Amino acid sequence: MSDIEIAQKAEMQPIIGLAEEKFGIPAKHMDPYGHYKAKISLEYINSLTEQKDGKLILVTAISPTPAGEGKTTTTVGLGDAMNRLGKKTIMCLREPSLGPCFGMKGGAAGGGYSQVVPMEDINLHFTGDFHAIGVAHNLLSAMIDNHINHGNALAIDPRRIQWKRVVDMNDRALRHITIGQGGPANGYLREDGYDIVVASEIMAILCLATNRADLKERLGRIVVAYKSDRVTPVYASDLKAQGSMAALLKDAIKPNLVQTLENNIAIIHGGPFANIAHGCNTVTATKTALKLADYAVTEAGFGADLGAEKFINIKCRMADLKPSAVVLVATVRALKFHGGIDKDDLNNEDLTALEKGFVNLERHLHNINNNFGLPCVICINHFTFDTDAEITLLKGKCEDLGVKCVVSKHWAQGGAGAEELAQEILNIVDNREPEFTYVYQEELPLWEKIETISIKLYGAAGITASPKVRADINALQEKYGKFPVCMAKTQMSFSTDPTAKGAPTGHTVEISEVRLANGAGFIVAIAGNMMTMPGLPKVPAAERIDITDDGKITGLF
Repeated sequence: MSDIEIAQKAEMQPIIGLAEEKFGIPAKHMDPYGHYKAKISLEYINSLTEQKDGKLILVTAISPTPAGEGKTTTTVGLGDAMNRLGKKTIMCLREPSLGPCFGMKGGAAGGGYSQVVPMEDINLHFTGDFHAIGVAHNLLSAMIDNHINHGNALAIDPRRIQWKRVVDMNDRALRHITIGQGGPANGYLREDGYDIVVASEIMAILCLATNRADLKERLGRIVVAYKSDRVTPVYASDLKAQGSMAALLKDAIKPNLVQTLENNIAIIHGGPFANIAHGCNTVTATKTALKLADYAVTEAGFGADLGAEKFINIKCRMADLKPSAVVLVATVRALKFHGGIDKDDLNNEDLTALEKGFVNLERHLHNINNNFGLPCVICINHFTFDTDAEITLLKGKCEDLGVKCVVSKHWAQGGAGAEELAQEILNIVDNREPEFTYVYQEELPLWEKIETISIKLYGAAGITASPKVRADINALQEKYGKFPVCMAKTQMSFSTDPTAKGAPTGHTVEISEVRLANGAGFIVAIAGNMMTMPGLPKVPAAERIDITDDGKITGLF
């Protein structure tokens, strides 16, 4: 059966009763969205402050390929397995974006028998969080242009407006647009553009805010433009926009409760991409899971060079989180792809390609162990086409590196197929105090932070930037030098070239643009040709997604 067919046959339990039964969350503190989705109140979350924190486990992956790795699937399977072993565990995931859902992915709620449900709802609109973020973002956009239209008392330079518009869809035609056409009655004529909602600074703010007051303060700090003197910033608070934006996010700030196919609780909240944003679910969701459960399993987007790096250097730094261990997910198919095999040939045994592609896993493992200072278990997400010889080779190479490697069959068997993986993780987290290291210290200048990430994690020889971008970085250094850096880089490679597989070294990372995300509290460094508004592929997933006459969704993977 396809993922959606499996999900639609799930025997879900009403979420209100399930959350009350498993974690004692009172029904009055849950806002139901139908029978199987609910938001948990901030008042109840605040009441958990004195509870002891559980252990935090991060799931990350090798550099993604068209062959698939299964990070979300592994997060769900591992959480289900830990619950099967009697360990009180909650999974923390990101919300899927409609853009890739109708673009390349066709869904992002796990797979096989390791899924969160209701799968269609989670992938399509869910509880409206992304809609609220998009509307709050575009309200601020409208208020900027409205202010200019009505006299521009703040002396905003229309050529230096930093705030684009957003939409939760892949649409390359909106990257660069002209607005205000048709004369003075239609506003001020200027160039503008769209980003995808998951790249919005408001998404990052929602994911890093700790309460409503923090949310509103961060929204007010957003730098939307510069004045005609070219140096004086204009903030959202100057436009008196933060209150109405926070009002639109009234419910979006509350974490969402759903369940797995095995009726275990998962929190899905927030969804910034890791290739163009910071790639982690909300701090509120993660901290809530740590208070409610003995173990929280969370994932960070794409490969460990992006998602895990930002999880450590941005999320953990800002929220004082302390992970205990990491699961690094890989597949035999993906490693063969990194070894140079064409996608159409990945189901055929090829030990040479597997050995060649292993360098990608080895680089990620080195980063996790040596640059993050965290213990790691390798999870080989099993495919039916994997041969005994390939598995033996892979396990042997991991053994040579002194790392545990587990072949996990959670896709086919659910939590039962991941019990060995769960036990290996428990052997680590139950026997060590959580500790890790940042890749860079906050006192390091912005240029050196970018350089450190590029050299230490990407294997680059160094970084470069045009004189204009270098000047922009120097200007940001004066006031925002202690901010962490959020790298916007292709997820497909350690380099800025998405076709460079394996573990390239000696390349140069070109920084093509830097953006200030003052409300979020970090600097976005765009590497290479990275777009913050994706486009649809030649054959988008939207072509196969459909609905039957009786209301059943089909085509979601």
